[in-house]
Amino acid sequence: MKFEHFALNVPDPVAMAAWYVEHLHMQVVRTVNGAPYTHFLADATGQVVMEIYANPAAPIPNYAAQDPLCLHVAFAVADAVAERERLIAAGATLVVNQMLGDGSLLVMLRDPWGVPLQLCQRTVPMVNL
Repeated sequence: MKFEHFALNVPDPVAMAAWYVEHLHMQVVRTVNGAPYTHFLADATGQVVMEIYANPAAPIPNYAAQDPLCLHVAFAVADAVAERERLIAAGATLVVNQMLGDGSLLVMLRDPWGVPLQLCQRTVPMVNL
């Protein structure tokens, strides 16, 4: 098996997709131009895909009220501090900065809809940047 995508039911997938494309450098690979306004977004590698939609068949989680340790979307970055500041200027909010014992920096933010985003600046990367 090969991982295809993960999905989030969100309140405004159209606006969220536009923000993710502009600020997280994701690319739209497929859309549904009508309810539930599904957007498949790929990361810069094109290998990781997330699906966002507003489907009334299931409740939209209150992401802002959930602990980010329950769910977060993590991105590998070369400079977590610079990316943190750029994303905060774009409407994200800071949750916590965490320095690990090996010198890695993890920054937890929330996007404008409350979905937790983690910036991972690792001393030993899990993925190539």
